Amino acid sequence: QVQLVESGGGLVQAGGSLTLSCAASGRTFSSWSMGWFRQAPGKEREFVAWIAWNLGNTYYADSVKGRFIVSRDNAKNTVYLQLNSLMPEDTAVYYCAAAPTILVRKVSSDYRIWGQGTQVTVSS
Repeated sequence: QVQLVESGGGLVQAGGSLTLSCAASGRTFSSWSMGWFRQAPGKEREFVAWIAWNLGNTYYADSVKGRFIVSRDNAKNTVYLQLNSLMPEDTAVYYCAAAPTILVRKVSSDYRIWGQGTQVTVSS
């Protein structure tokens, strides 16, 4: 069974940091890429970051560029999202997802497999 499981969310003060993890299992993702999305209450799900599983190329939304870092550990089949300099507007449920391509994908419908999400709350 193909599965993505996120962890690492929590409550943090503005200016703080968190690292989210997304553990993948059930298949080989070497020709796939991974995306991070987030959804705040009453808002649409938005793209945050992307990484090619094989080469490690990355791409970020402008709203998080310079603050968030996406990385992967092939040996652990895990993708990470390091959230730095957090702001209250970063509060959302964060999802990881897998797309069957090595090209940058920023649209949620391009992703085939989704995790259950992890809550990040940033207090002011």
